[in-house]
Amino acid sequence: MQISANLAARGYQTVQDTIRPSGEARSNPLEQATKSFADVLASGEATAEKAMTGGVDPHALVEALAQSELAVETTVAVRDKVVEAYQEILRMPV
Repeated sequence: MQISANLAARGYQTVQDTIRPSGEARSNPLEQATKSFADVLASGEATAEKAMTGGVDPHALVEALAQSELAVETTVAVRDKVVEAYQEILRMPV
């Protein structure tokens, strides 16, 4: 039995449409995580700027800095795991 690439792609698309919740656009999880990380950092920077001009209370500044710190620590942890997995793959015998 021979399966053409077009038939396989059509079947794959049908399965993806079936398992994807309705209304959810196709998106890359890495892209979503990167955008979320950038949004957290931008929010922290905006809060810090407002705090310097007296527009925000110190509690809001500390909260924004804590969120930024958590986002950076999470990103570094994920990066470390990816590097560790890559190094493990390199150590595998061929």
